[in-house]
Amino acid sequence: MAGAAAVNTTRFALLEVLKATGLSVETGSGGLTKFNRTQQGLDKTHWLDAGCVGKSTPILKVKNVKPLLITANGHGTRQLCRTDKYGFPSRHCSRAKFHFGFQTGDVVKATVTSGKKVGQYVGRIATRATGSFNVATKTELIQGVNHRYCKQIHKKDGYSYA
Repeated sequence: MAGAAAVNTTRFALLEVLKATGLSVETGSGGLTKFNRTQQGLDKTHWLDAGCVGKSTPILKVKNVKPLLITANGHGTRQLCRTDKYGFPSRHCSRAKFHFGFQTGDVVKATVTSGKKVGQYVGRIATRATGSFNVATKTELIQGVNHRYCKQIHKKDGYSYA
């Protein structure tokens, strides 16, 4: 409820600031958005509603178009010590964020050529100071993959993409 109140109090101030730029600014209601969406036979989703706002809504050609789905994951924690359920220190956390050029959350392709875990794995890693990483793929968690088998595909940026 507090979020809705904040939006309502600032939206008209934002509209006036945008109009002061001299650019063409247009607003619309939820009813107009629904009308524009149903006229074009589009599904009710946030990304399609964003394209149907206002009087000058174009004809949207969205067949075979999929939006990029992003989830915010954050950048970890600065906590140096993990605690047990009573609040007492139980585990030490390394101050180093990077281990062997990798950090937790990077997407890697691990090509394991020897040992029990032979195979190729693509997924997010959890780093350890020892160089033995965990690789979380879409289907499984492979523990203890050496950093030498890993090749970075995507650096951690605080988001996950689908």
